[in-house]
Amino acid sequence: MAEMIYRVNMSEKSFSISECPKEWQEFGGRGLTSAIVTAEVDPLCHPLGANNKLVFAPGSLSGTTAANSGRTSVGAKSPLTNGIKESNVGGTSAQAFAKLGIKALIIEGAAPEGQFYRLHITKDNVEFIDAKEILGKNNRYVTEKMLELYGRKVSVLTIGRAGENRMLVSNISVKDPDGKLRSMGRGAMGAVMGSKGLKCVTVDQGSTNEVNYVDEARFREAAKVFATSLKEDDVSGKGLPAFGTNVLVNIINEAGALPTRNFRSGRFEFAENISGETMAENIKARGGKTTHGCHAGCIIQCSQVYNTPEGEYQTSGFEYEMIWAYGAHTGINDLDVIAQIDSILDDYGLDAIETGVTFGVAVDAGILEYGDGKRVIGLLEEINNATPLGRILGSGAANLGRCYGLSRVPVVKGQSIPAYDPRAIKGQGITYATTTMGADHTAGYAVAVNILGSGGTLDPLKKEGQIELSRNLQIATAAVDSTGMCIFTAFPMLSDPKAMPALVQMIEAKTGATLGMDGLVEYGKKVLKLERNFNERAGLNRAHDRLPEFFKEPLPPHNVVWDFTDEELDSLWNF
Repeated sequence: MAEMIYRVNMSEKSFSISECPKEWQEFGGRGLTSAIVTAEVDPLCHPLGANNKLVFAPGSLSGTTAANSGRTSVGAKSPLTNGIKESNVGGTSAQAFAKLGIKALIIEGAAPEGQFYRLHITKDNVEFIDAKEILGKNNRYVTEKMLELYGRKVSVLTIGRAGENRMLVSNISVKDPDGKLRSMGRGAMGAVMGSKGLKCVTVDQGSTNEVNYVDEARFREAAKVFATSLKEDDVSGKGLPAFGTNVLVNIINEAGALPTRNFRSGRFEFAENISGETMAENIKARGGKTTHGCHAGCIIQCSQVYNTPEGEYQTSGFEYEMIWAYGAHTGINDLDVIAQIDSILDDYGLDAIETGVTFGVAVDAGILEYGDGKRVIGLLEEINNATPLGRILGSGAANLGRCYGLSRVPVVKGQSIPAYDPRAIKGQGITYATTTMGADHTAGYAVAVNILGSGGTLDPLKKEGQIELSRNLQIATAAVDSTGMCIFTAFPMLSDPKAMPALVQMIEAKTGATLGMDGLVEYGKKVLKLERNFNERAGLNRAHDRLPEFFKEPLPPHNVVWDFTDEELDSLWNF
């Protein structure tokens, strides 16, 4: 069966379905969202206007039996960076889109001001329904209401009130297999969805399964090798299942790279209180789950179910970057308070990183004091209620800094820098500065090599080799993001020589393409060049590939500084 493009016009309340054009057939996931945005969106358009487009796309391997291939990408022009943006998520949407034969869902136009709809997508049909009954409600209410209407297996993508109000800290939430929430976090995609007058999307695959293989036997052979590699890797097979991504707190703190109190130190004296080891102890004592998958087919199981001290469900998908943002960065040393904040963020539809970095800047603005979790929760209410202060905070760290005349604002291209100080993990700093996505740690995760030693080692405190490392990781990530694979599959692909060829074989056996290792690299380069082209036409240039100048301050405990020249940073794009 041919893969189809579903196109929805919110201005006209109309939809069309057509075969994927030849020029897009090679793409999936991030590659496809970026190709469509580059081809169809005016780079100079207002990102919250009717001329922007919101594109959802499953990965090219989503819906298959490949382990950890269940991620959906969303792309648009970002109102946070004013450039191209892709964010991806686990949950249930990738499989639902793929099994319906939907290559991409393109949302264009905008409903009349103040009018919101929800879309219900089934095989060969898109239904427009007035969203008045769920307008002004947050994610848990909306998700549960949709599951009551359509059954527990339906996939739900939704925005909270912050998305309705087009706030730049807003994200899009997706239902996971247990009915909990996962987030398309970065780049204010929730605001773009809200600007379309779109409150939620339900995707019902029913009994349809249009996932086909050119050579299923060859696919299954490679999938088995790939899954074994994931299970045998020290990080994806041992560390992440045991402690989740929060295993990184003690590791990054020990490396002197845990950004503390708005990037003033690389160590947090209360790191142990908020660490993955402490989190695992709490989970076991309270009857939660230390291992949990965010989508069907996940064998890494780095998510978890975190309960209150009384044993009641609190949150899941309790990630390192979120815990850092409200722990070391904002000075809170109580993991239970941070878990409460995480639960609120999920419900309200707020990007944990952008909101958390904004709160760290808010301390410098005199709005908040370090360690005041109660005040943080109160400020989240202000954002949810769209009070004047809430709207300022809801506009993100860069805009808060402008409002209060601050220079210590950790952003690149308007998007907040998360969780790893670029002075002490220099390869990660290169990624933050140069990625097309704004400061995005997942765009080229140099921590894997700089700190965790996957696929080799490179001194994180020294400049040598960091440009090449980040360049190669960004190219590889652009390719892997297009398959629907989880970022953590990168660990065995860096360290096990069998893993990457197995991925290539799966792509070839699924699609019939003749790719090879060199072809995968060229594909990643092609995606990056598409994104770079869009950004340049949008007005972003080499001067935007820079870190804030306060990173030239020495960072305790190693007293390292950001010391790359402009020419060195620009050289990343020499490919």
